[in-house]
Amino acid sequence: MNRIRIRQGQLIDANGDPGKRSDLFVAGGEIVGIGEAPDGFTADRSIDASGCLVLPGLVDLSVHLREPGADHKASIDSESRAAAAGGITRMLASPATDPICDTPAVVELVTRRARQTQCTRVMPAGALTRGLAGELLTEVSALKAAGCVALSDGGRPVRNALVLRRALDYAATCGLPVILSAFDPDLMAGSRMHEGWVSARLGIPGSPVAAETAALARGLALAEESGAHVHFARLSTARGAEILARARRDGLPVSADVAMHQLFLTEMDVSGFNSQCHVVPPLRSHADREALRQAVADGTIQAICSDHQPHDADAKAVPFVASEPGISAVDSLLPLALRLVDEGLLTLPQLAARLCRGPAEVLGLSCGLLEVGRPADLCIVDPEIPWWHGPGTMRSHGENSPFIGWEFSGRARYTLLGGRLIHAAEPAGMKTG
Repeated sequence: MNRIRIRQGQLIDANGDPGKRSDLFVAGGEIVGIGEAPDGFTADRSIDASGCLVLPGLVDLSVHLREPGADHKASIDSESRAAAAGGITRMLASPATDPICDTPAVVELVTRRARQTQCTRVMPAGALTRGLAGELLTEVSALKAAGCVALSDGGRPVRNALVLRRALDYAATCGLPVILSAFDPDLMAGSRMHEGWVSARLGIPGSPVAAETAALARGLALAEESGAHVHFARLSTARGAEILARARRDGLPVSADVAMHQLFLTEMDVSGFNSQCHVVPPLRSHADREALRQAVADGTIQAICSDHQPHDADAKAVPFVASEPGISAVDSLLPLALRLVDEGLLTLPQLAARLCRGPAEVLGLSCGLLEVGRPADLCIVDPEIPWWHGPGTMRSHGENSPFIGWEFSGRARYTLLGGRLIHAAEPAGMKTG
């Protein structure tokens, strides 16, 4: 049994007092004591967490691992290790792989490769339709039995409303949440950025706000009919946040997340045709960004994700409109969240709620809280470490990020998954006895 004592860390929990410094005791993969060790507990290892924050491990709802099918961009192994270094203990893998994750065989391939890394826990999302083509339903019960914890459209919205309704009915029967992309593919067709005066000045086709609101309206209507738990991925507009808030007040079983970059960047960052800012959904207006920030602060949006999409250099080294969308983001998720705290938008307990408990609840997981009996998925953060984000500090194989060159404060010193150390920035700090 791996028994660990974490000494005098500042325990940060979505339900707790952010100023509490205490010892935390781990055994058998669980938290077995806070403050005082349980009877008969003898530590095999001790971690000095004085001066550090102790958080539940981060849960990321949107990660593209590129394996299988695009191993030249990244791999399950490389991105799992990068995630662990960023304090992420569990991540939901997109089904948009090659082959698509729409059969138990592909699910088993992903989970087997993830087990081989012995690192961050990869949770596959099963494809909502076969081949993500939006026509035929997948065998949801078989995908669940193989290890899928959710169903997803993989960023390829189902155009046929009848097919989507039947998919939601099936998912509700099997008790799996459904993750839908919050954009209408026809209204998004051909666009590369937000529709507005910046897109007009640059001459780049723009995506209207209606691309998001139309998708939300349809998804909410079908969620109400089916009773399925529908989670809208990566909201990007003020209007979308407003529609979601109303639906939640009405008691619909829906939730949503926002990609971290939407809380910092806007359409203005595309000026100069910066391909690193080519994302889907696009970066929107300043007013949209501020509304998303407020929705995160008040809990309307209950989760922040990385929307991690690593690319090879060639994917971005082309004109903006020809570049592939996406940001390599697991390295920057935690430091950007700490910046939200520094800016006064979130408290530390709210940070834990949006990065740990909130996403865990979407997937029905028992992690995300610092309580006795909970899984010992932990992130020990030194909030005072200054560092520059760039190729020399990124662990992901993808170095495509608009945050390269930003100075951050705070990094994960240790990350534990089920009581097992999966990342240690300073191995010498781990003491035995």
